[in-house]
Amino acid sequence: MTGFPSEAGLPPGITVDVFVAAFEASPTPMVVTDPRGGDNPIVWVNGAFLALTGYSRDELYGRNCRLLQGPLTDAAVLQTMRETLAAGQPFEGEVFNYRKDGTPFLNGMTINPVRDAAGKVLFFFSAQADMTDKYRLETAMRHANDALERQVGQRTADLQSALEQKTALLHEVDHRVKNNLQVISSLMLLKARRTPAGEAREALQSMADRIGALSTAHRMLYPEGDVTCFDFKEFTDDLIADLAAGLDGDRTRIETEIEALALSAAMAAPLALLIHELATNALRHAFPEERRGRIVVEAKRCEAGMRLVIEDDGVGLKAAPPNPAGFGHTLVEMVVRQLRGTLDWSDAGPGTRIVITIPLSAAGAS
Repeated sequence: MTGFPSEAGLPPGITVDVFVAAFEASPTPMVVTDPRGGDNPIVWVNGAFLALTGYSRDELYGRNCRLLQGPLTDAAVLQTMRETLAAGQPFEGEVFNYRKDGTPFLNGMTINPVRDAAGKVLFFFSAQADMTDKYRLETAMRHANDALERQVGQRTADLQSALEQKTALLHEVDHRVKNNLQVISSLMLLKARRTPAGEAREALQSMADRIGALSTAHRMLYPEGDVTCFDFKEFTDDLIADLAAGLDGDRTRIETEIEALALSAAMAAPLALLIHELATNALRHAFPEERRGRIVVEAKRCEAGMRLVIEDDGVGLKAAPPNPAGFGHTLVEMVVRQLRGTLDWSDAGPGTRIVITIPLSAAGAS
């Protein structure tokens, strides 16, 4: 072919025509241009290139490859290609070109300079590919992904809105429960004041205190909007602070040693009742006749779950044993059973020590 290098240096029996025949039979579109021809005209194409573009050799030879360009052809890519080839460097890229019938296609190409022995560029050889199907697939996947992201975003927003509505509803219900418990507690205290001193009055006051503890539990739930669990340390510290507010601090102290535990919100009311009942029981019976003393409420993780200890340095079980038939004792046992825990009363020498172990699954600790 005119303008191509001679056959010098080829293996015996291998001619330029053999290479041309091999390139002609290749399914990869190929084109050769001659930069020495002024406008870098096309001087050879194979059959695959003709099939890709729809042009004949007569329509292509002698013309620049720009006849394939059209409205979608990226000028920036063309500029990069010209600068790269002008520097004698290989180029690889993709650009939209057009077939003879005007149909656009994404043209992937690699262009390499062909040099003589002295290094002078004689031709540019380009192997090409139709990347249209790949482009369409990528575009379809991108659109599908965009649509999916929009759906996920909308679904997430809907779920967040529903969660916020349910959370607001739960807070409202909790607020109303707390207020109702406060009203009930106040009514019972009012009734207790109008009841003659004796067992009935004490029962009313004790019941009002227990209901007040439940009200306090609801007041301290969900301080940061988490409706599934609560901080047991903060919860217990606040509960004990409320209980200790009316004490003579010089005579009786209540202290807490609570490990940070996140417990299920469903456990708040039972635990509030349990701690309130045991602490108030110690206040009533452990320190008679102006006896000074201290009550410690301790909670820590243990192998079985959570270990809750209420201990005082009062007169002890021998002087003030728990009444198995009393409502308070029954209430404590009932709550411990509800928590699927164990309960142990013992003398602390001095004082009384109550140890309650609550399974981790029951406490919902984390």
